[in-house]
Amino acid sequence: QVQLVESGGGLVQAGGSLRLSCAASGSIFSINAMGWYRQAPGKQRELVAAITSGGSTNYADSVKGRFTISRDNAKNTVYLQMNSLKPEDTAVYYCNPEVSSWSGRHIDYGMDYWGKGTLVTVSS
Repeated sequence: QVQLVESGGGLVQAGGSLRLSCAASGSIFSINAMGWYRQAPGKQRELVAAITSGGSTNYADSVKGRFTISRDNAKNTVYLQMNSLKPEDTAVYYCNPEVSSWSGRHIDYGMDYWGKGTLVTVSS
């Protein structure tokens, strides 16, 4: 019903920048909050940043002042601009939108979807 395409990961040196994108497509009625999570090797998945449909944002303390989340509602896309990257930012980053989508004549409200993840590697 809903497909997510993430892009923008890669290898960067410490202090560098990357911009992640996540585009949602399919039988979308509306998208509520959109978030980015990350999971480093041997660690639990953690919230990096989230943004509501109205544009309110929330960040993990570890990325405040360095990362910026934004969204383009017309394109059903969420972005994560990552600046001043550190080796500890190395992880697989996952897009997580809350989507209300059409299912036949009905709407499935508030379903969580996960992208396949994009790897960000920050070298020291």
